[in-house]
Amino acid sequence: MSSQARLLIISGLSGSGKSIALHVLEDLGYYCIDNMPAALLKSVVNEVMRQDEYPEIQLAVGVDARNRQVDLQALPRLIAELKEDGVRTELLFLRADDEILLKRYSETRRRHPLSEHGKELRQAIERERELLGPVINAADLIIDTTRTSVYELAEAIRDRVDRRAAETLSVLIESFGFKHGVPADADFVFDLRCLPNPYWESSLRDKTGLDTKVAEFLDRQPQFIQMHDDILAFLSRWIPKYVGFDRSYLTVALGCTGGQHRSVYMAEKLTQSLKLIHDPVLTRHSELP
Repeated sequence: MSSQARLLIISGLSGSGKSIALHVLEDLGYYCIDNMPAALLKSVVNEVMRQDEYPEIQLAVGVDARNRQVDLQALPRLIAELKEDGVRTELLFLRADDEILLKRYSETRRRHPLSEHGKELRQAIERERELLGPVINAADLIIDTTRTSVYELAEAIRDRVDRRAAETLSVLIESFGFKHGVPADADFVFDLRCLPNPYWESSLRDKTGLDTKVAEFLDRQPQFIQMHDDILAFLSRWIPKYVGFDRSYLTVALGCTGGQHRSVYMAEKLTQSLKLIHDPVLTRHSELP
C-alpha cells in the first residue's frame, strides 16, 4: 500500500458541520465519500489505495451514528490496523452544544437521522452522543463548532488538518472568555483571571489584546510576564512528550473573563515564543470577530 496514502475520517454530531468539512476537503483535492458504513471502510481504503494512477491518494470519509453500534465500537481498532498497514489515518470529530444543534435544525427544518420511531429532536441528539462515545474517545482532533462560523471551520480544516505535515504535532493556542464557557476541544486550560485586567482602564476598555496599547499595559505587569514564562516552560517541557507519544494535535486554551484582552494577548505572545522551538503553532481567538 502506498506510503503516500492519507485517510481522514470525519465523524461527529449531526448539525455540527461534517458535510462542510467534507466539502472543504473535496475542494482541497481529497477523494470524499459521505455516510460510509464503518464495516466497509478497510475494503474501500484498500481498493482506492491500490490504484496506481494516484500515487498520492488523499481520501476523506464521513462516518456517522447511522452505523451499527458494534461497527462504531470497532472503529478505534480498525484505525489502528490501517496505521499498521502504512496508511496515515486521522479521526476528526465535530461537536456542538445541544442548544446550538437544536437551533440549526430548527432553522434548516431538516430531519435528524435518528429522529425516527417517534423520538423528538432532543432525544435523538442525546442518543447520537451515546452512540458516538467510542468514536470521540478515539479522535485525534475534536473541533467544537458551537461558536464557529462556516468560514472559521473551513480555515481550521485547511490550516490544522490539510497543511499538517506527516509526523508533526499541530499546536493551537486558543483564547476564550469564561463567561461563554470553556472550549470543549481543549487539552490544557489556563485561567488568566487573576492577572491585572485592562478592561478597568477606561482608555483600554474598547480595545483588544491585538492592540499595541493593551500589549504595552500587560507587558508592564510582572504577574503577566511570570504567567507567560510559567506556561511557556510547561509547554516546552511537555510538547516533546506528546510528539513522542505520536499525537497529531494539541489545543491549549487561555481564558480570561470576556476573552478580549488578557487571553488574546497571552495567546499571541505564547505563539511567538513557542514558534522558536516548535512548528507548527497556530492561534485562534474565540471571542473576537
